[in-house]
Amino acid sequence: MSDFGVLSLLPPLVAIILAIWTKRVILALFAGVWTGGVMVAGWNPITGTTQTIDWIVQNAVDDWNVKILLFDFLIGAGVGLIYKSGSAHAIGRALASRVRTSRGASVMGWLLGVLIFFDDYTNTIIVGNTMRPITDRTRVSREMLAYIDDSTAAPVAGLAVVSTWIGYEVGLIGDAFKDLNVDYGAYVAWMHSVPYRFYSILAILLVLIVAYTHRHYGPMLHAEYRARTTGKVLRDGAKPLMTTEVDLGLPKEEGSVHIFIWPILTLIFVTLYGMWYTGGGSEAYAKGGLMEVLGNSDSALALLWGSFAMVVVAFTLVLAMKKMTIEEAEDALVRGMKQMVIANTILLLAWSIKSATDAVGTAPYVVDLAKSAGVGGSWIPLIVFLIAMFISFTTGTSWGTFSIMLPIAIPLAYGITGRVGPEVFASIGAVFAGGIFGDHCSPISDTTIMSSMFSGSDHIDHVTTQVPYAVTAASVGIVLYLLFGIGVHSWIILLPLGVILLIGAWYVLSEWYGKKYGIPHGKVPIYVVEE
Repeated sequence: MSDFGVLSLLPPLVAIILAIWTKRVILALFAGVWTGGVMVAGWNPITGTTQTIDWIVQNAVDDWNVKILLFDFLIGAGVGLIYKSGSAHAIGRALASRVRTSRGASVMGWLLGVLIFFDDYTNTIIVGNTMRPITDRTRVSREMLAYIDDSTAAPVAGLAVVSTWIGYEVGLIGDAFKDLNVDYGAYVAWMHSVPYRFYSILAILLVLIVAYTHRHYGPMLHAEYRARTTGKVLRDGAKPLMTTEVDLGLPKEEGSVHIFIWPILTLIFVTLYGMWYTGGGSEAYAKGGLMEVLGNSDSALALLWGSFAMVVVAFTLVLAMKKMTIEEAEDALVRGMKQMVIANTILLLAWSIKSATDAVGTAPYVVDLAKSAGVGGSWIPLIVFLIAMFISFTTGTSWGTFSIMLPIAIPLAYGITGRVGPEVFASIGAVFAGGIFGDHCSPISDTTIMSSMFSGSDHIDHVTTQVPYAVTAASVGIVLYLLFGIGVHSWIILLPLGVILLIGAWYVLSEWYGKKYGIPHGKVPIYVVEE
């Protein structure tokens, strides 16, 4: 890794700026990867191009990445079958008597997102695919669905006591304590850090607030007002990552809810069993409980098994129930997989830009700047939160940010205070919260891409409508860490205050944008489905 100094920020900034400016995310991501390749190659564009291709190939054949890419193709195949058989519309009709308003659909999406807490990838798939026909029927914009999907994926999984995240998180804390020769339980420290993860908690709460009240601000106000008043859940000219309706044509008229429910349940249960099996099963459980199992599990392989089982069950049901011929089912499978080509291309380039940022030293540069500042222990949480936000946003990875920041944040807080106390707990919480910020809203984050994918949203539209809400929650989090820095260390005081500040910020922003756009109070109408 070469020392590029401030220029190490160039690859991610090129990708992010171009993505937002041109709305051509594939071109933008490739430009970011290529910029990094040219830098590593001594600014030689020819050698830099070969380095760029090498990174893409390396990421394409990486064991974890291959499983995720195949998983996406299989999910696309399963969704193709379910959609073409008419089952997605059937589930929408079945729920119509219960969910007949845009408010009900939005809140239901949030609730489902909170309930699917055990894995962020599984969350995005189930929430997006389950809710899309329901939100379309009730005129909730695809941008809003993608926001609900994204904000109840990483933020929820990162907080859950049982998830694919907790083993990794606790392991990093334990490693840091071990290096410091500190005899303190890593799991206990993890639990103490949860109330200090202000961003994650506030982001989840903000989704519920806007879903229930229908009061919006920023580009989301336009998107929701458009959907509610015109019925256009996508803006004119939008390019959703999954264009199911275009790629597969009209669905069958008489679909069955069973062809929707059983494949989705199969996906969930086989994935959970896969995590149990790859995590060591009963032997690992006896050793360290469910956390030990999840910490050792191969969630990518489990998701691959789950998606394959989903396709098998869906294929069997459409044939057994005579909803499709074998030729129609095969065609739907292939067309479904084709839907995922663009999305997987973006995903592959997002991984490749991580290789570029690693090679030019983006994250170490940002960290070194903070370490050289030299500050008191109470200010460590604020500083590591800001750095973690920046690293995760510019690299698109939360776990990568955790692995970079925790070995620095814990020794910094412990070294200055000489104890495992609120400063250490808040620093741990700030790293996790800051890392999830970028994972949640960066245009080059895999879960942001997958949220656009499974919600059927234009990716850049999803990013631009979601960022104002993410920034609102993050800004309140910054205020709380500032208060921590001046001596207010009790989360019992800080967290309720954060909720009050969040509600106040949401209210003021919705009022201001409402006046600006001529929509009173920023409140969009509640749509009621007419029979």
